[in-house]
Amino acid sequence: MMRPIVMIPARMQASRLPGKPLADIGGEPMIVHVWRRAMAAGIGEVVVATDSEEIAAVVRAAGGRAQMTRADHPSGSDRIHEAITAIDPEGRFDVIVNVQGDLPLISPAAIRAVFGAIDQPDIALGTLVAHIEREEERTASQVVKMVGSQTAPGRFRCLYFTRATAPWGDGPLWHHIGLYAWRRAALERFVALPPSPLELREKLEQLRALEAGMRIEAVAVDDVPLGVDTPADLERARDLHGKGMG
Repeated sequence: MMRPIVMIPARMQASRLPGKPLADIGGEPMIVHVWRRAMAAGIGEVVVATDSEEIAAVVRAAGGRAQMTRADHPSGSDRIHEAITAIDPEGRFDVIVNVQGDLPLISPAAIRAVFGAIDQPDIALGTLVAHIEREEERTASQVVKMVGSQTAPGRFRCLYFTRATAPWGDGPLWHHIGLYAWRRAALERFVALPPSPLELREKLEQLRALEAGMRIEAVAVDDVPLGVDTPADLERARDLHGKGMG
């Protein structure tokens, strides 16, 4: 039996949209929307890991749990590692589902799906992908592609992640969604490793795990959840929320 916990890293100093976890969407801060959807997934306890007392305060006011962390973490993976070490030093939780704090419209079903991607003991981490439908996304560098071997319908063994158009030739391309379910031991190993050459070249953190020989599995979901990185993304999230979408 796995003992999972869901953790949501959130920081105030986003370069393109400072303070975005507190951005209002339909009368509630964005981080509260993410927390509610993570709770609705029904995987286990949900904790927001943050360097901001303001973020912690709104999460607690909504009935959630927040854990303070240092402000100088280079990634969300480092932040959740500090948080889980503080919350659970005895190691009761052995799987950590990392839900990004800028996905206010993420579906609870997608969060459950990423948890399901870590169903074998030799899988270090699970993640999500979605089929690329739009032609312009096949060549867009901001759309990260997963190259993998399909092991079952909608299930893949991840071989590489890239901003290039890959693999070559006819066939589907898969958009990687940055949601992860970590074996705790794998997370501890990952944050202790230096950034890897391919990670630095592609600017993709997950390549560090692959270069270290960690097994990554992906599960396909129907849609790519809207990530809020810019003011335009925020307006779109507000519009979709107002329409009851997402």
